[in-house]
Amino acid sequence: MKILIVADNYYPNVNGSSYFTQRLAFYMKQRGHEILVMTTSRSLRHEAFRHNEINIFGIRSYPVFVYENFRFPLPIGNIKAIKKEIRRFAPDIIHIQDHFVISPDVQKVAKELSIPMIGTNHFMPENITHYLHLPKKLEQIVKNWAWGQFRKVYEELHMVTTPTATAAKHLKEVKLTKPVLAVSNGIDLKKFHPNNNGEYLKKRLNLPNKPILLYVGRLDKEKNLDLVIKSLPKLLMHVDAHFVIAGKGAEAKKLKNLVAQLGLNKSVSFAGFVPDEDLPNLYKIADCFIIAGTAELQSLVTMEAMASGLPVVGVNAMALPELIHDGENGYLFELDNIESLTQSLIKILSDEKLRKQMGDKSLEIIQAHDINNSMVTFESLYQSMLNSI
Repeated sequence: MKILIVADNYYPNVNGSSYFTQRLAFYMKQRGHEILVMTTSRSLRHEAFRHNEINIFGIRSYPVFVYENFRFPLPIGNIKAIKKEIRRFAPDIIHIQDHFVISPDVQKVAKELSIPMIGTNHFMPENITHYLHLPKKLEQIVKNWAWGQFRKVYEELHMVTTPTATAAKHLKEVKLTKPVLAVSNGIDLKKFHPNNNGEYLKKRLNLPNKPILLYVGRLDKEKNLDLVIKSLPKLLMHVDAHFVIAGKGAEAKKLKNLVAQLGLNKSVSFAGFVPDEDLPNLYKIADCFIIAGTAELQSLVTMEAMASGLPVVGVNAMALPELIHDGENGYLFELDNIESLTQSLIKILSDEKLRKQMGDKSLEIIQAHDINNSMVTFESLYQSMLNSI
């Protein structure tokens, strides 16, 4: 099949949506399909280029300086270039990943050319609205407007998917009437597994020989890493542990200041962005993974940690309970309950036998999320759409 994948958000942006889109393109190409990604350009011009052996057509864009490397497509004057590129590539299927700028224009062309479209939703307005610092009533108005814009695009698709049953239920709650199928983002179990070796990273980061708590991902407000840091003083009274924070984001400076204010500089390491070639090994330096984000439609990093054999402590919010089975492969805590978070960390980091049991359970649970299963599911969805034309 010839598959056009469309996303405003792609490499080098660092977030779950971008990573899923990159992996979808890569693994579909590995399975023999012809792939073109339509995303933001690297300049103020439309351009064709390649990344990771994937052909890309970039829609002219401008930098968003709040985030390093993040670019936003110019919202007008793109339809002619989009139509020309779609005619040239002649896709059998179009798979969009969002509803922001590029996808609505692509949808107009797809309707004109009778090309079937599928969309995967990664959108949660909570990932954006907290930076607006709006009163709660106004913030809710903005969220309702944002979901309205989402529905305009996704109601017109032939098929809609999202990574989890929780996320599918949420789409019904925001009044999407289109049937939604839950398809896991998937995880490469050949890449992320317990036999990786992170000793060289331990040396590079100059980490102590202590139980390691690990976080990987964006350092942004909705990830609630400040709560994890605030739990550390009491944790350290019971367990001589060390917290490693890997990633970058808008909250990095605030988090570092908080660590300093609490006198935790010797107990917390900021690893910065960890490249893909090191990421599987990074999980092997850890004894437990922490995820406190409240807007996780699935959480790729949690799946990577589980595939690496780690127990997980996570907030009881959105889709995380689908991965973290409380008392089995980790613990869930309520967002406003730092005491519960602390006690969960103490239990795991002070008990090697419990860590092993929970890590084994993580490995058992994650088998259902093999990325090959996800790719087969998407292929069958594409084929069913083509058969229905």
